[in-house]
Amino acid sequence: MSMPARLTGVIPPVCTPMTPDGDVDTHSLLRLVDHLTGAGVSGLFLLGSTSEVAFLTDRGRRTVVETVTAHLDGSVPVLAGAIDMTTPRVLDHARTALAGGADAVVATVPFYTRTHPAEIERHFRLLRERTGAPVLAYDLPDAVQTKLDPDLVLALAADGVLAGIKDSSGDQAALREIITAGISGFSVLTGSELLVDTALLMGADGVVPGLGNVDPHGYVRLTRLCAAGDWERARSEQERLLALFPMVDVGSAERMGRGSASIGAFKAALRLRGVIDHATTAEPQIPLSDEEVGRVAGYLKAAGLL
Repeated sequence: MSMPARLTGVIPPVCTPMTPDGDVDTHSLLRLVDHLTGAGVSGLFLLGSTSEVAFLTDRGRRTVVETVTAHLDGSVPVLAGAIDMTTPRVLDHARTALAGGADAVVATVPFYTRTHPAEIERHFRLLRERTGAPVLAYDLPDAVQTKLDPDLVLALAADGVLAGIKDSSGDQAALREIITAGISGFSVLTGSELLVDTALLMGADGVVPGLGNVDPHGYVRLTRLCAAGDWERARSEQERLLALFPMVDVGSAERMGRGSASIGAFKAALRLRGVIDHATTAEPQIPLSDEEVGRVAGYLKAAGLL
């Protein structure tokens, strides 16, 4: 499917189901894709943070993209993360994803190496020039230690270098600045799943919610209520999702990191809901205990999902 002029609605960052041995579980992946598209999402974002992209081998990344795009056969747009430390490595990932059927690439700024704003600009210009594909910037300062400057984003958007942005920075003022610039054909997607109604009220085009793996119907309802201007019911739906989100904190901070806890909770919820076969997370992440999985089940029951 060719990319629409502007991405809107719910575009979940798809979890990557794994076998107990840590390989991509393609059968569970396709069930998850059907779970999401059946809820009415507008597109899929593969190989993002929620997809455990940093843990996947090159072969695993390629398997995810090729499996999903072959199954969808163009029914919804597929965005693929091309996440790595430097431009040459990102270009390799981008070309592989595009050859595998992705419609667009999503990239962070370079990391590990120290970068200057001029180098960040050059990075995105080279991605666009050398792939010829739509490129979305992924603003993820917690992971890459660099916050994208809204002025640079807008300049690249005005030049047609960037087709959009996934803003996971949590900086609502910067998000507003990008939205209110009103760049034609530029998609503004919030990654802040707890402030979707706020972002859409400001004028954002859509949301990329990790929790949307667990409850895609809820996020589709939320965005549709916002689109209809029914802000009171949208607020109620947002608050229902707010009550579900603390499942990401059931993992003990004394024995695991936040990534293990949040991805582990999403996968445990998907297994409990019968969408995937295993809640395996990539090494060296720590799995949830049985007691912690039980607490995830409690959140699902309270939300009417079990």
